[in-house]
Amino acid sequence: MSPLDWIVLAVTLSGIITYGLYKSKTTKNLEGYFLSNRSFSSSLILLSVMGTQASAVTFLSAPGQAYTDGMRFVQYYLGLPLAMVVLCITFVPIFHKLKVYTAYEYLEKRFDSKTRTFTAGLFLLQRGLSTGISIYAPSIILSSLFGWNIYLTNIFMGGLLIIYTVSGGARAVAYTQQFQFIIIILGMVTAACMVVHLLPDGVGLMDTLRVSGRLGKLNVITSGVKEQGFDWSDRYNIWSGLIGGFFLALSYFGTDQSQVGRYLTARSVAESRLGLLLNGMIKVPMQFCILLVGALIFTFYQFNQAPLSFNQSMVEKVSATPKADSLRHMQAEYSALSEQKRELVHSFIRGHQQGMVDEAVSAELKKVNAATDQLRTHFKTMARNTVAGDANDTNYIFLRFVVDYMPKGLVGLLIAIIFLAAWGSIAAALNSLASSTVVDIHKKFFQKGGCTDREDYSISKWYTLGWGIFSIAVAQFAGNAGSLIELVNILGSLFYGVILGIFLVAFYCKNIYGNATFWSAVLVEGVVMILFWQSDLGFLWLNVIGAVGVVLASYLLHATLFSKRLSAKT
Repeated sequence: MSPLDWIVLAVTLSGIITYGLYKSKTTKNLEGYFLSNRSFSSSLILLSVMGTQASAVTFLSAPGQAYTDGMRFVQYYLGLPLAMVVLCITFVPIFHKLKVYTAYEYLEKRFDSKTRTFTAGLFLLQRGLSTGISIYAPSIILSSLFGWNIYLTNIFMGGLLIIYTVSGGARAVAYTQQFQFIIIILGMVTAACMVVHLLPDGVGLMDTLRVSGRLGKLNVITSGVKEQGFDWSDRYNIWSGLIGGFFLALSYFGTDQSQVGRYLTARSVAESRLGLLLNGMIKVPMQFCILLVGALIFTFYQFNQAPLSFNQSMVEKVSATPKADSLRHMQAEYSALSEQKRELVHSFIRGHQQGMVDEAVSAELKKVNAATDQLRTHFKTMARNTVAGDANDTNYIFLRFVVDYMPKGLVGLLIAIIFLAAWGSIAAALNSLASSTVVDIHKKFFQKGGCTDREDYSISKWYTLGWGIFSIAVAQFAGNAGSLIELVNILGSLFYGVILGIFLVAFYCKNIYGNATFWSAVLVEGVVMILFWQSDLGFLWLNVIGAVGVVLASYLLHATLFSKRLSAKT
């Protein structure tokens, strides 16, 4: 990066840290630290909810996901608006009425201590691991693009945000998130405009979209049906998005403390509901636009030669091995195909602009793209078998484009955007991990006698710091993980369905008690893990299996093994 880029990056990051510390003044008790005394408006709730969900993984990996697999990933979010409606009708008023600090407090009131602890434990495990990945995601930028040590970079990334997160709790998190999110959106719009601006003269946005569509990158809606019937292993289609995505969104926003904690800070039920409903309306179009950036970048590389691997450090590693000659031959063939691709895409666009669609040119363009994809896959296999590191370059595509083609100043801004996106989600996650640990674990098992507000405030800050250190440790082992945006969602799907099932029993199955629910959850969680490891089932369906499985198993166990007398709360 240029000196100007480093200045932009440093000023942006230091400005957010300073603002977070400035906004860190709050009441020194649990309600002030974790819920900011329930004082936020719907607009702040909206930006906080979206800032928590839209991590660096979203902005780092989603464009690459569209580049490699098309825009069908947007279907993952189709169930979210309906989930927001259900939340506003059921979850939100119950949580506000009970004045809980965490969602899991309600489970002890409804069931028993072990069900609450088990559910909180699943959340802590899932969210702790996911937060580590959220730290690792932006760290790979610096480590791969600038040659920095990945382990030190993880510590640098996590350590900076811990400064204001530990100091200010929920208030600092929410107020920094609103500015982070605004800067992020402006930066992504700028990136999209620059992609179009950098296209050859005479090639406009509609031409770009026409190329992307013809080459299968605008596959926004897919049925999941193939010649053999419905493909249950297909991760992204309209049905997995509407059904599996609905259950995942309902669990994430309704039972994950990182999100529940955001709308518990609202000053009223109405403010919480409005913030969530606005999120449901905005999230799908926003994700569509982020993926569209990836589709635009794909078309850009039809006119300009794309790297054989967007992870340049992996190419350099292979070049230093006995496979160097094979790599040179592969790169020469790749360059020749890229030149063919450039000529064909120009012919394709000229034909469309003149009102003549040459299907032969279109078919040849698809053929050449398939050949370059095959070479890229061949390189990944060779790299995976030759050197250590992440052979999958999906997470590097967007930032490789930024570093290679963005003007000075914008590179620093877009790198800063990835940091800010990471900080928004990580800070909220650390705050929620600390709140659940303090309220659901520490005060229940280690500090039963009660303590002063000051002591609560102090121990909360220590737990926030502890989870920050844990997440940094997880980030140190997050390499070779493939597409990070998929990994985070897979982790969620392993646990969210079961957690949601527990809450569904609590809300809607009034005659079922603690023992039946607890053992059903343990059993179904085991089934979900087995299905994940032993089958090719698309991970979104694990959310449906987990939620429905817990409800059905609870009814079965209640009817056969646990009477009402035995299931009553202890």
